[in-house]
Amino acid sequence: MGEGASRLYNSLTQTLSSTSPLPLPAPHLDPHPPELKGSDPAELLRRCEEALGDEPPRLHRKFTYLNDGDGAPSSTIRVMQWNVLAQALGEGLDSFVQCPPEALSWSRRKYLILEELLTHRPHILCLQEVDHYHDTLQPVLAGLGYGSNFCPKPWSPCLDVEGNNGPDGCALFFDQTRYEFLDSVSIRLSAMRIPTNQVAVVTMLRCRNTGRCVCAVVTHLKARSGWEWLRNAQGSDLLRYIQNLVQKHAAGPDVPLLICGDFNAVPTEEVYRRFTASPLGLDSAYKKLSEDGLTCSTLDYIWYSRDMLRVDAVLDMPTDEQIGPNRLPSFSYPSDHLSLVCDFSFKEKE
Repeated sequence: MGEGASRLYNSLTQTLSSTSPLPLPAPHLDPHPPELKGSDPAELLRRCEEALGDEPPRLHRKFTYLNDGDGAPSSTIRVMQWNVLAQALGEGLDSFVQCPPEALSWSRRKYLILEELLTHRPHILCLQEVDHYHDTLQPVLAGLGYGSNFCPKPWSPCLDVEGNNGPDGCALFFDQTRYEFLDSVSIRLSAMRIPTNQVAVVTMLRCRNTGRCVCAVVTHLKARSGWEWLRNAQGSDLLRYIQNLVQKHAAGPDVPLLICGDFNAVPTEEVYRRFTASPLGLDSAYKKLSEDGLTCSTLDYIWYSRDMLRVDAVLDMPTDEQIGPNRLPSFSYPSDHLSLVCDFSFKEKE
């Protein structure tokens, strides 16, 4: 990277404590296209669909409603968790041999990503592998009323790819019409007190309709087989941090948690069991889609405080037939991860 880009990267790795604007993107980054400007989400969605054309058809998913829709719409918390696939990784390192190169181009993927976001319009949006934060996601979503924080990985593998767009990392967005920003911090996860390459963003918000606070977290744990012990250590570090943070907050133990992330871990791994057994009282929302309500078959998770939040709806998972023979990503879907979307509501205080 050049001197200017190096200064930008160094500044990004510092801890964030507010939603103040971050440094402008490096000069080589292109600004987002003019057709992505605007404050009307319906109009912006129409433009994305127009840019994508009619073929091939995108995945159509439905919500499973769990409580007869009796929650108050004004207090619903819609949360989206999604690893969007870093552009540099998709094009340079992940070797999606069954995916045509044209389907991996940012010129197409950006519209598919925004279409997914605009279709569901989450109030809290948690993303991993974000390497187009400054030039696309932050300005476009800021125009729609979202505040945000971004934390890059200290040693992002994206930087090893020629023509990269900078480091990838975790980003947390929130709808400022629904939530008042209170505080945010970005942390570098440790394993046995040794800093690692994985990060998390922890943001405290207050619901404007109910006055109740919520602590939203986004993270991305170490990938690949053989690193189960490291994922467990990183998850333990994150749980300790969150527990200390909540205890110090004015609302204390009454602050519900929403922890979203690509854990790269199946439910049989120790990190999953550690979150389930945590004194924070967490549960996985996507267990609600299983027949017994107890099992989960994802690598990504939306954890929530089961004593303070209620799951009202869960976006279903498409079948293999719906996804197609060449899996993901594809012309129809921009990432190798499916988005998770849940509607929550606050439980009444006893």
